[in-house]
Amino acid sequence: MKAQTPTILAAGESYRKMVFRRLWRDRASFVGLAILLALVGSAVLAPFLTSYDPIKQNLDEMLSAPSWKHPLGTDRYGRDMLTRIIYGCRYALIIGVGVVAIQLFVGVTLGLTAGYYGGMTEAVIMRFTDVILSIPSIVLAVTIAGFLGGGVQNVIIAVGAIGWRDYARLVRGEVLSAKERTFVEAARAVGCGHLRIMIHHILPHTIGPVIAYTAFAAGVAILWAAALSFLGLGAQPPTPEWGAMLADGREEMRDAWWIATFPGLAIMVTVLGFNFFGNALRNALDPKVYKGKRA
Repeated sequence: MKAQTPTILAAGESYRKMVFRRLWRDRASFVGLAILLALVGSAVLAPFLTSYDPIKQNLDEMLSAPSWKHPLGTDRYGRDMLTRIIYGCRYALIIGVGVVAIQLFVGVTLGLTAGYYGGMTEAVIMRFTDVILSIPSIVLAVTIAGFLGGGVQNVIIAVGAIGWRDYARLVRGEVLSAKERTFVEAARAVGCGHLRIMIHHILPHTIGPVIAYTAFAAGVAILWAAALSFLGLGAQPPTPEWGAMLADGREEMRDAWWIATFPGLAIMVTVLGFNFFGNALRNALDPKVYKGKRA
């Protein structure tokens, strides 16, 4: 006897309630959300969480080990590491939001256009995407960042230029499925134009996978930005950006291990938070997932 597929929606339950129910039952979502809330809270409340200046030097306390006065120690210029990590949350948040905004705009626009129009338009867009995908991400990011120069704004542009490719492929696949549905044919029958059909009828049906992927993309963006700053192509001193702080501490690893260790931990925890929440969000938004398993 053939097993029946379990009911995904409970009686009288909407899709939105189902998503929140799944998130509520997923422990990873709480861990990820707690990390993200801590990131946002630290970025917003930084001046109230510490009394130290993240940039001002204090040469009397250079390379101080972790203590009650400086819980995470100080760097070679006597600046409090905890303070710099807290203020670094602002740059992590700015970079994550800025990069994702660029990737969403470029990737979704190209993917939506390619999937809807098909034919030569799709071939040109996707072949261009394939060409960009064939270039190693690190090479492309370093080249763009090197050409633009250092700075947080240029890092956002450089990292944003390498992530839109995945959005384009993701959205194209969703559009190819959505444009064959009856509601699109009905929209054409009542005289809706191409742009209206794309934005008001097809695009909303691609939001679920895009939102889920965005959580992963934000974490990856922060990691890439830190890598570029570590190489000297991103945020420049004395900016309290985690990748730049990590680079500052690499020469002091033997005598002052805390300078590189704690920024590295901040990057790791933040990326894990985005990954945990993104994975939980993906499972919650996927109508084919039932209790963590494929229906």
